[in-house]
Amino acid sequence: MTNTLSENSTVTMSAPCRLDMGGTLDISTFFFPLRRFSPTTVNIALSMRTTATVSPFDPGWVRVSSLGFEPAAFRTGEAPIAHPLGLMFAICEHFGVDGLAIDIRSSSPPRSALGGSSVAAVALIGALMKITNQCPDGRLPLDRIVLLAYAIESSVLRVPCGMQDQLAAAYGGVNAWCFTGDVTDVPYERRVLVPPAGYPELERRIMAAYCGEPHESVNINGKWVDHFMRAKDRSVWREIMACSASFAEALYLENYDEAARWMTRETEIRMGLTPDVLDDTGKQLAKAAGRRGCGIRFTGAGGGGCVWALGEPDRLEGLKADWAEILNRTPNAGFLDVAVDGEGLRAE
Repeated sequence: MTNTLSENSTVTMSAPCRLDMGGTLDISTFFFPLRRFSPTTVNIALSMRTTATVSPFDPGWVRVSSLGFEPAAFRTGEAPIAHPLGLMFAICEHFGVDGLAIDIRSSSPPRSALGGSSVAAVALIGALMKITNQCPDGRLPLDRIVLLAYAIESSVLRVPCGMQDQLAAAYGGVNAWCFTGDVTDVPYERRVLVPPAGYPELERRIMAAYCGEPHESVNINGKWVDHFMRAKDRSVWREIMACSASFAEALYLENYDEAARWMTRETEIRMGLTPDVLDDTGKQLAKAAGRRGCGIRFTGAGGGGCVWALGEPDRLEGLKADWAEILNRTPNAGFLDVAVDGEGLRAE
C-alpha cells in the first residue's frame, strides 16, 4: 500500500444527490427476474453536492471524517468495515492506498434519503481513481465508478442495494434508467428525459422538503425484498413498474399533469405495501399535495427523510404555503433547493 499524494496536495471530487421515482427496481433481486418487463427508475440530480477531499496523512494510516460522525483513523488493513464510516474505509482498502486523510462534506441533510452514502462513495472513488492514475486521457470512467461503488456498498451493508443513487451521482441530469440485467456489459440503459435547456421549466414545477426525521431505508427495503422473494405482491410490482415507465414517458413529453398522476399512484401503491413509507410529517405533506392537485413521492425507500412534489407553478405556489405551515411546526424540517444539476461527478 502506498500514499501517492505529494506533500501539501489535495484532490477533491463532488457529486450530486437526487430526487427519484421507481426506486427498488434498481435492486438486482428485482431487476433480474423482472427484466422482461424493462424495470425503470427515474432520477433528478440536484445541485446539493457531496464532496470527498483527499489529502496527505501519516504513512500506513487512513483517516476519515464526515459531518455527523466521529472521525476515525486506522492502520491500513485494520479498519473495521462494520463501522459507521466502514464504506469509506472499504473503498480505500480496495484501492490499496494509505497515508490519506478523507473528509466527506454534504450539503444535503444527513440520512435524508437523497442518496448520501452512495454519492459520497462515488465522489471518493473518483478521487482515488484520479490519485492512482486510473482515468484514461483524464476522463473519469463513469460506468466503472458506478458499478464499483454499487458493489462495495452492497458488500459492506450485507443487504440488497440498488444503483440508481450512484448513477445520478455519476451522470447528473434527469434520466430514466432501464435495468437490463446484462452480465456481459453494464446492466442498465440510460435515457435522457429532460435536456439542460428544459431544466428551468422543470424546476418551476418541483418542490422538495426534508421531513425532519432521518430515514431507515434498510427496514422498508427489507420488507419489500422479503415479500418479493416469497412471491408476494408480484402483480403489485408489475403495476409499480408500469407507473415508473409511464412517469418517465410523461416527463419526456413535458406532460407534467400526467407525470404527477403516475407518481401519486405509485406512492399510493407503496403505502398499501408499507404504510410507514411516509412518516407523520410526510403524510401531512402528501395530503396537502393531493388537495392542490400535485403529484407526491417520498425519496429513496422513505421511512423519513424527504418528499417531493410535482405540479404546475400556480398549484405549487399554493402548496408551498401549505407546506411551510406544516414544516414550521416540525423540528429540523424545511424546504430543499431543487436546482437541477446536469454535471454529475466532477473535480473541484
